[in-house]
Amino acid sequence: MEPVLRTINAVISALFFICYTYQFLYIPLVLLKKRRPAALPASPHRYAVLIAARNEENVIAGLLDSLAAQTYDMSLVTVFVAADNCTDSTAAIARAHGAVVYERFNHVNVGKGYALDFLLQHIGADYPEGFDGYFVFDADNLLSPDYIQRMNETFSAGHEIVTSYRNSKNFGDNWISAGYALWFLRESRYLNCARNRLGASAAVGGTGFLFSRRILAESGGWRFYLLTEDIEFSVYHILRGEKIAICEDAVLYDEQPTDFRQSVRQRLRWAKGYIQVFRRYGAQLLRGTAKGSWSCFDMSMSILPAFILTALCLLANLTLTVLGLAQGDGAWFALRSLLECMGSILATLLVLGGITTASEWRRIHAPGWKKILYTLTFPLFMLTYLPISLAALFMKVEWKPIHHGVKLAGLPTAAEPR
Repeated sequence: MEPVLRTINAVISALFFICYTYQFLYIPLVLLKKRRPAALPASPHRYAVLIAARNEENVIAGLLDSLAAQTYDMSLVTVFVAADNCTDSTAAIARAHGAVVYERFNHVNVGKGYALDFLLQHIGADYPEGFDGYFVFDADNLLSPDYIQRMNETFSAGHEIVTSYRNSKNFGDNWISAGYALWFLRESRYLNCARNRLGASAAVGGTGFLFSRRILAESGGWRFYLLTEDIEFSVYHILRGEKIAICEDAVLYDEQPTDFRQSVRQRLRWAKGYIQVFRRYGAQLLRGTAKGSWSCFDMSMSILPAFILTALCLLANLTLTVLGLAQGDGAWFALRSLLECMGSILATLLVLGGITTASEWRRIHAPGWKKILYTLTFPLFMLTYLPISLAALFMKVEWKPIHHGVKLAGLPTAAEPR
């Protein structure tokens, strides 16, 4: 049993090294290499803001107020809301705050992708002159006052798909919201920023992004309906040679779940969505990787292998531990191997969380003791992905709304410290 287990662990460790060492090299790249300043002064552009909202009466006014408070010339911005299968006052509140609202009732094609498609079809019919660019936000978001101004600077520099820095409204609520927040902070800082430093493509992270009229036209409208429509959107355009940029100074605040059951439901949808994306685009990504595309390799690694390799490692060690206990043969070695496997995973996650907390300390809006405490619980939050991801392989998963209720969290009214 011992030779078998050593071989399994060695193979999985080698695969991990091949797949993910580069993400650790991203960290010094971000910390040591300065970003390039915008080459040209920003030009004014006409923008449409797209918001897909389902029963978001508790929070949508906050987003619309933060849009109204932008430093950008808001006469150039039109806000559109798709009130998607709403049974509350979302539509009325959005109209009262000056948004153009279209109500959608469709209980067959359910999900954000369908709502965005519905919204863009109405905009195309009612606003034939179109817009230079289209922002996508979730109803629970809040924006830094200079958000659109900063995104416009990056857009004016020639980037036709731009994502932003994703912060959290409610980091300090509990270990669940903080776990989400740390992951998104790391994604913004140490994945997307590093990708841009290398001249590769970043990836859209669910909300807070911008795309051009040309991108919309070449996509044939919004045609991304998988459970993770943001990842599908990113992969689709990366495969076509587009580079997604990140505007590091455009800060968006997102609300994270605090209820574990709701969190499981959301992350189950994400895990299933990653599988869907890999099934549809995995072969193309691998072909792009073989042709030398770093962005294709990076997206391939980001979509699927991590949880599969981790799950295989844990399952192999756990299975052989149980067999060893049953047979009385090598039980201690198998149990020690399992504990070492778990320990290495937890230690890696603790390092990643610690580096993120330290570098983004001033941008995390929570008391210092909570920042430290929830850095320590971050590895436990991430480990809960394992059973969720395994369940996603076998379960049928459907899109379901997430409840939002955080209206204000003492967020800054000026540009964030950097």
